[in-house]
Amino acid sequence: MTPTLAQAAVAAPLVAHSVRAEPRAEARPETAAVKIDGAAMLRHVQALASDEFEGRAPGSRGETVTLNYLQDVFKKTGIAPAMPDGGYLQNVPMLYMQSTPSLSYAPVGGKSVTLAYPDDFIAWSMRAERKVSVANSELVFVGYGVTAPEFQWDDYKGADLKGKTLVMLINDPPLPDPKKKGKLDDAMFGGAAMTYYGRWTYKFAMAAKLGAAGALIVHETKPAGYPFDVMRNSFGRGNYGIKVKGDTPGLPPVPGWLSLARARDLFKAGGHDFDALKKAALSRDFKPVPLGVTASIAVANAWGDMASHNVVGKIDGSDPKLKDEAVVYTAHWDHFGIDDTLPGPRSKQIFHGALDNATGVAALLEIARAYKALPPARAPKRTVLFVLTTGEERGQLGAQFYTRHPVLPLAKTVLSINLDGMNVWGKTRDVILSGHGKSAADDLVMAAAKQQGRIVKPEMHAESGMFYRGDQFEFARAGVPVIFTQGGVDYIGKPPGQAGKLAQYTAHDYHTVNDTVQPDWDMAGAAQDAELLFHAGYRAAQEASGPQWKAGAEFKAVREAAAGK
Repeated sequence: MTPTLAQAAVAAPLVAHSVRAEPRAEARPETAAVKIDGAAMLRHVQALASDEFEGRAPGSRGETVTLNYLQDVFKKTGIAPAMPDGGYLQNVPMLYMQSTPSLSYAPVGGKSVTLAYPDDFIAWSMRAERKVSVANSELVFVGYGVTAPEFQWDDYKGADLKGKTLVMLINDPPLPDPKKKGKLDDAMFGGAAMTYYGRWTYKFAMAAKLGAAGALIVHETKPAGYPFDVMRNSFGRGNYGIKVKGDTPGLPPVPGWLSLARARDLFKAGGHDFDALKKAALSRDFKPVPLGVTASIAVANAWGDMASHNVVGKIDGSDPKLKDEAVVYTAHWDHFGIDDTLPGPRSKQIFHGALDNATGVAALLEIARAYKALPPARAPKRTVLFVLTTGEERGQLGAQFYTRHPVLPLAKTVLSINLDGMNVWGKTRDVILSGHGKSAADDLVMAAAKQQGRIVKPEMHAESGMFYRGDQFEFARAGVPVIFTQGGVDYIGKPPGQAGKLAQYTAHDYHTVNDTVQPDWDMAGAAQDAELLFHAGYRAAQEASGPQWKAGAEFKAVREAAAGK
């Protein structure tokens, strides 16, 4: 699960978007009796998040135990293996990199300052070299690091940044609406919503494209939606990448993050005020600002090839004309494994990943069981694929690999539905739809929600960019329409404070060893959402044509190109 679902709990109520009047007659009644078993989901979560699974790190014994478990469930459920070799496992060749960085900076003619890793900064390198050094590299502030022709926006202005280290702000430019005080301009970078320009993957890719030696993003908890500790636990240990020849695409030699406090100190050392430059970066006229500071970053690397795997099962389509098209359900099985340096007993060193994402895996397994339980007359017309991915926590690596090597062509994949971090606090009257308004897949969610007597709401904190964080994004940027929902906040029969559970989880348990099964979990909410996603996917599997991207969606052109339009 990528940061973060969480502030939904403190958001003001939103007006629900209307659902379409009635689903098509042939798609409405046939799955009404399908029920997802919340107790079965909990049993899966308890197993996957147990000490025996050792935190499910790719390439570890935990992966072996996890793969055996998932394949066994598929076999017992009757889900067929989907890979060409007749098995469930898709090999994902990965590179494991253990980086130990150091970073110091000095103003021109001034005294060097050394930062503490990983409290002050996070940095690594995916170059297969024993030592990657960036020596006396000029630090240049490049605002939000965005070049967006459609908004007439260019933070770089043609500056020569080869060999330099870029310092960037998190997210994309939050530009005020000139007509509405206190509001952001919806016509620019999605207003309050984050666009892909705000993702760290985009920022690092731009730095690599410009030949920068390094790129450091200033972490701010409020716009990020999660504390700096999340970055430390996610990237401050070993890192992974899909094995490729040469440099890792989309990364400069040294990418990383700075804590806000240390960034302020660094700007001040060069005679600059961080807040003033941050404000200046909100103008189209902004140009890169040399900070009058040089940085030296050294990364000592130890690496090795690592074999990891996606687990892929299928139910073949029943319609001769549609069976070569697919609806894909995804959930990532991986988490962060074991950290032997943590104090306490072994169980306190394991990142169990119960909510993130044993719950999503459990939901997928139950959805697969529900599909298999359909009578032959109601079997899905299109093929339904169930893809349990590796390496999501390290940058959606398994999903990225699958979209490059799909079982069925992506041009014939009509929909992808991702399950990541299910609602474990009870049933709700609502459901949150990430990426609302981008495609006609919204209608599938709305129809399924109406069938449950629920309403659909857009993301409450679209600025956190949840749509771009998770396996669904890899499918979206490959052109496939996607569905990614988050649990609602209007709980049924629960005390008022129930809506704050998710925020508490994010603040205290997310990406820590505390993400374990809790006694107050109520899996009825997870079952309710899984049932909704079953119905949405089933409709896509049955209808004459799949959902399409709407005008203005950034992935529409990719889809049309794949279709030869």
